[in-house]
Amino acid sequence: MLAVLLALFTACVATPARAVGGNTLTVNVGAVVRPVTHVGAGGLYGVDTGAKPPLDRIYPLHMNTFTQPPPGTQQLGNGATEPCCDALEVAGKVTSAGAQQYVRLPDIFSKCCYNWVSWADWESKVATMVRARVNAGSTTNIAGYEIWNEPDLNWTNSTGGNAGTFLDMWTRTYGDIRAVDAATPIVGPGAAVYNHTWMYDFMLNAKNTGTLPAVAVWHELQDFSYQNIQAHVEDFRSIETSLGLSHRPVSINEYGSTGQVDQPSIAVHYMAALERAGVHDAERAYWYEAGTLNGLLHDGKPTASYWAYKWYGDQSGNIVETVPQSWLDGVASYDRSRKQVNVVFGGDSGTNTVKVTGLGALGSQVKVVLSRTENTGRTTDQDAPVTVSTTTYTVGSDGSISVPVSDMDAVKAYQLLVTPASGAPTWQQTYEAENANAVNANRFSSSAASNGGYVGQIDGKTDMRDDSFVDFLVDVPSARTYTMTVKYANATGATATQGLAYNGGTWSTVAYPPTSSGWGHPTGQVSVSVSLHAGYNMIRLAKGSPGYGGGTGYAELDDITLS
Repeated sequence: MLAVLLALFTACVATPARAVGGNTLTVNVGAVVRPVTHVGAGGLYGVDTGAKPPLDRIYPLHMNTFTQPPPGTQQLGNGATEPCCDALEVAGKVTSAGAQQYVRLPDIFSKCCYNWVSWADWESKVATMVRARVNAGSTTNIAGYEIWNEPDLNWTNSTGGNAGTFLDMWTRTYGDIRAVDAATPIVGPGAAVYNHTWMYDFMLNAKNTGTLPAVAVWHELQDFSYQNIQAHVEDFRSIETSLGLSHRPVSINEYGSTGQVDQPSIAVHYMAALERAGVHDAERAYWYEAGTLNGLLHDGKPTASYWAYKWYGDQSGNIVETVPQSWLDGVASYDRSRKQVNVVFGGDSGTNTVKVTGLGALGSQVKVVLSRTENTGRTTDQDAPVTVSTTTYTVGSDGSISVPVSDMDAVKAYQLLVTPASGAPTWQQTYEAENANAVNANRFSSSAASNGGYVGQIDGKTDMRDDSFVDFLVDVPSARTYTMTVKYANATGATATQGLAYNGGTWSTVAYPPTSSGWGHPTGQVSVSVSLHAGYNMIRLAKGSPGYGGGTGYAELDDITLS
């Protein structure tokens, strides 16, 4: 099996010829796929301490999740001369950016993948790493421990076959972690290549030993692996169902091959595939330098791919259906409050068309701004995207427009931004809770909620590992005091409270009087004042959080509006 997996992993997939134009990407604004959470905005070793990278380069991307090395890491990856990116050392930056992170435990070793010593050495390392996390009382947003990396390729080689099977190792290490930390999730298996038999055996063993991962993790690292994501997720769901297991979140915590990870259009293909497949989070692979958002920055400056992720980061509201044709594909969002359709697309050359349907709510005429990246790679800066055209279109009687895009380059990424021809909001004022960073809380659907979704089960307040809160990353035009209106549900029959803090400042209390419409029907509104600086600000509403004594009762969050 190992030889087969190695062959699959190292196989070189020939680059197929792109179609030369004549294709149409259809965007169905009325067909909601899921809430925007920027699933593909993540990275392995993406952030380091200090200005590697600076927060002002991270904020616009609305990062979802990182995978970082453990406390005390000795890993010297990709030619590095000193370890970097310790999860606890970068935790403040990750949290400030509105993201979460997994801690990859085997990267405590200096070599990848890996210079195993013995069970005694490994269990001592695990205890030390986990205790360091438990002792980090002010650190939140740790989404899980990753027990091993790519065991399907390297477990036997790492240990010389003298440490038992990986399944035995998983079970034993799971117990070692739980002996120290009973709260932080454990994720895995971290397979290099998705394989049905291998994954079935892993999940069967995990079920039988009571060691199921909270998040299922594997990699998609071959050329054009985005083409396989949907089938792999569906196969994994069939495994869970066959074993009588509930469906758990899926993380593709390394994606993109060495030759394609820095192509803007390939990034768009991954975004589209990850969103369609219902993946929870995904991280760009770490092939080169650490602390560069995985090649989105070069010497601290944006590359072409950065702008594709920035457009993706600008998406809000709901991901809506896109129907690709040939190599032309994309990911699109619709935000009702902003009156904005944001389409990020690419993958084909020549002249193609983007057809957007369901635009009736934007009026009889719409403004369409078409922009593009360059086709340069990871060592060439691009100061800003190129605006190709700004055009007014008349919306057809069927509620659609068709926008021709000429002279496309198959490597570049493109953005189509559609707003009303007049009267569009100049800045985002409403932020949906289901678009925000929900920590130890869950997203739910409801037709009664403003965007069809809300965040509930914001219940934890024991310590920093199970504290429940929602972090809203907001972008305001000027420094001033804003009125923040919170839309909520509270069916307890008594007033509930949560803590409010912004930009790491002092805590105040938000009181939520009871509502009469029941859970999942957020009809309550309460307003408070927040003093924000111009640009990005982080607003936290919490049942529990370090430095806050804890809220009372229960409340579900629909959205916040700044005015």
